[in-house]
Amino acid sequence: MGLKPKGEILKNAIEWISHEKVANPDMNPLLIADKAAIRFNLTPKDSEFLYRFVKDEVG
Repeated sequence: MGLKPKGEILKNAIEWISHEKVANPDMNPLLIADKAAIRFNLTPKDSEFLYRFVKDEVG
């Protein structure tokens, strides 16, 4: 995947989540965030940000 700035990786993960939510609308958003954290090899801090991000979007 090459080296990317930290913010770029998180941005890519958020974009990927948005696409996944459209492609799989019935999937639990927290599960999608978990998959993104693994796919993009995020730090625990960035993973927690994603969980809060999808949780706030849902309700």
